[in-house]
Amino acid sequence: MKQTTKLRQLLKRAQEGGPIILLPGAHDVLTARIVEKTGFEAVYMTGYGTAASMLGKPDVGLLSMSEMVLRADHMASAVDIPVIADGDTGYGNAINVMRTVREYEKTGVAAIQLEDQVMPKKCGHMLGREIISVEEMVGKIKAAVDARVDNDFVIIARTDARTKYGIEEAIARGKAYEEAGADVLFIESPETIEEMKLITSSFRVPVLANMLENGRTPLLSARELQELGYHIALYCVASTYVTAKAVSELMQLLKEEGTTKRILDRMITFDEFNTFIGLPEIRELEKRYATGR
Repeated sequence: MKQTTKLRQLLKRAQEGGPIILLPGAHDVLTARIVEKTGFEAVYMTGYGTAASMLGKPDVGLLSMSEMVLRADHMASAVDIPVIADGDTGYGNAINVMRTVREYEKTGVAAIQLEDQVMPKKCGHMLGREIISVEEMVGKIKAAVDARVDNDFVIIARTDARTKYGIEEAIARGKAYEEAGADVLFIESPETIEEMKLITSSFRVPVLANMLENGRTPLLSARELQELGYHIALYCVASTYVTAKAVSELMQLLKEEGTTKRILDRMITFDEFNTFIGLPEIRELEKRYATGR
């Protein structure tokens, strides 16, 4: 089954009262593999984490479309679950969006997320975000819908209007984006549970909640989000923050003690890692295609 069709089925299940889609973020392909092995049904390619892991820079619009497409291609090729990929602003106007959608779709990802920020964009929980006109974003969404080849490819429309313009403007934009053909709505950074309830009661299409630790939105569990009416619970950067803290602690200990012996119990072993990363399968292929020399 196509990954796009798998995601459509997960969304339909959630809308019909089934389990919410619990969606971890992955900042690199190794993390995506871990997400899949743990048993999650989908994974999110985070632009915030990609900027950190690829550039060592904050999420302020520095990544190009080509760089994001390359990461999307690697991630979609490495896992057998749907990848929902951050597409930022679509990297330009409606015409740019059409190319972006086509390039993302060719990678094998199941969905693209497009937001209504002015370029260069910023992380959705940072201050100082500016947004384009609703008319321009509606045109971008229509262009995205027209550009996709596979009708199951999911278009996620995000608005960043809440922080500067209020929840009413964010809801109004969401309704316009739904009318334009968005398959999923992402109202970024609501600040209270009451606002979250208003979001989930306002649309016919599935809605996504973004849980960013120490961000602007109340941090709720997937069960709590489902009870509020959400269909996707995105934990976009938790893996990035845990990785940064764990590696920082490792490096500090190595600097102080000159050895890693004291934390061996906190590491996966050499053999375990090689097995996880697929070395046994490579060895079998080497045997199959050996020349006999």
